[in-house]
Amino acid sequence: MNTIEQVLIALRRLIRATDLHSKYLMKTAGLTSPQLLILHAIKAKGDVTIGALAKDISISQATATVILDLLEKRGLISRERSIIDKRKVHAHLTDTGVSLLENAPTPLQAHFVSRFGSLPDWEQNMILSSLQRIVEMMDADHIDAAPVLHIGEIDKPVA
Repeated sequence: MNTIEQVLIALRRLIRATDLHSKYLMKTAGLTSPQLLILHAIKAKGDVTIGALAKDISISQATATVILDLLEKRGLISRERSIIDKRKVHAHLTDTGVSLLENAPTPLQAHFVSRFGSLPDWEQNMILSSLQRIVEMMDADHIDAAPVLHIGEIDKPVA
């Protein structure tokens, strides 16, 4: 097998791993990766505005709002207007949200972040450089992407 085939197989494995984990999350917790990340961020931050939440997990505020709408419909979060500044809305986990989060699997990127963080700086930089080069070679450097590993639509309602 030549080098180009090995690279293409490695890329396909990455895509497939992301897809399989997304399906696993949906099957076991009924959540997408972005939904799970938002729940984790709300738990970590406590009283958090939608803007701060979006910034924390690197998604647009509009995307965060759509996800929060879905989570609120499912009874996993509640939103309240700030009593200090009526323009701000804060998200909170409900008891149901806390319970679901305690039993939910870990997002795929959590495993990656842990393992990547344990690598020496030189190796992290080498991986970053290689991935950036692949993105350029695939003419994908113009595509906006948040650091959320998920396949499919993130604003699709969860049944």
